[in-house]
Amino acid sequence: MSNSFLTVQEIAREALVRLENNLVMRQLVHTDFSNEFAKKGDTVKVKIPATFEANDFEDEITTQDINEGEVPVTLDKIADVSVAVTSKELTLSIDDFGFQVVEGAMQALAQKIDHSLTGLYVDIPYFYGTAGTTPNSLRDISGVRKVLNNNKVPNVNRRLVFDPEAEAELIVLDAIVNAEKSGTTAALREASMGRILGFDTFMDQNIRTHITGDYAALTDVTASGTAGSNTVTLTSAAGASTGRLNKGDLLVINGQQYVVTENTAPAVSGTLTAKVYPNLKFSYSDAPVTFIGDHVANLAFHRNAFAFVNRPMALPSGGADGYVETYNGLSIRVTRGYDMKTKQETISFDILYGLKTIHPELAARLLG
Repeated sequence: MSNSFLTVQEIAREALVRLENNLVMRQLVHTDFSNEFAKKGDTVKVKIPATFEANDFEDEITTQDINEGEVPVTLDKIADVSVAVTSKELTLSIDDFGFQVVEGAMQALAQKIDHSLTGLYVDIPYFYGTAGTTPNSLRDISGVRKVLNNNKVPNVNRRLVFDPEAEAELIVLDAIVNAEKSGTTAALREASMGRILGFDTFMDQNIRTHITGDYAALTDVTASGTAGSNTVTLTSAAGASTGRLNKGDLLVINGQQYVVTENTAPAVSGTLTAKVYPNLKFSYSDAPVTFIGDHVANLAFHRNAFAFVNRPMALPSGGADGYVETYNGLSIRVTRGYDMKTKQETISFDILYGLKTIHPELAARLLG
């Protein structure tokens, strides 16, 4: 009897389960999915939760429209892992093939997606901590919690995602390890910190390190701008400076925190113009500026701060066997092809997605 080969449908179903199990950040943010097929570059409308205002009741109620909004998200990313396989491997059981081939491919896709999501830190102007110093106490967590509280972030669905260094410092704290203080010994037994100070806490190996533009090294910079504007003029008395700022750079003007939203052009004689978020809260004239240096961008956020949008992709036409598997708001495409030139069979796993920071005020960086 001849051997039976695994079908792309079997492989796709196995792949999707393993991909979902390996994802970290995607499980923590707002997600949007529909069964409509899409291609790279398409823009889709993503619904965001409605917001309301609480009014004082006097003689009668004041009704409010449900202002459920939509934001455009471009599906500009395809994460792909393509693997050369042999006929022998395709005759394995799905469990063995999943262990030998699919698991590694899905870990790679999950790492790619998580890395994309943690990169959204560049949109967040709010922060707590000291650049270059790894968070190592509950005070660090309470500090970033205060930032969210001051921004009126809802108490539910708060997440805190650390890099491995911060987790290593925090997980050995007595308040986390000791059962009589934390209510569970999971931190000691399973290296799981669980829920701390209102945050569901997670470790992610893909937390980013931000490198500031060289202009941020200057210590005599002043700012000028008009309240409500999204641009600020920065000037250094060291007029020979021609440095620039990078998207995601943090600056503080008179106690107000801002983030640079685009890479700037080089300074001319020490002066440059930067686009910032939020819009300037006050008018400034030669106000002193403090830049935040290189740092690890650990993230504290509400789930509605960021969105992950996924759509299924159409199967390629001609010459390839493929299958699209969709489950639990996630879709993956698996394609099997054969190259006559190399006489090699290939299994390709890919996923189409887009990302968006929806509400920057619902997130903060915990500097490391």
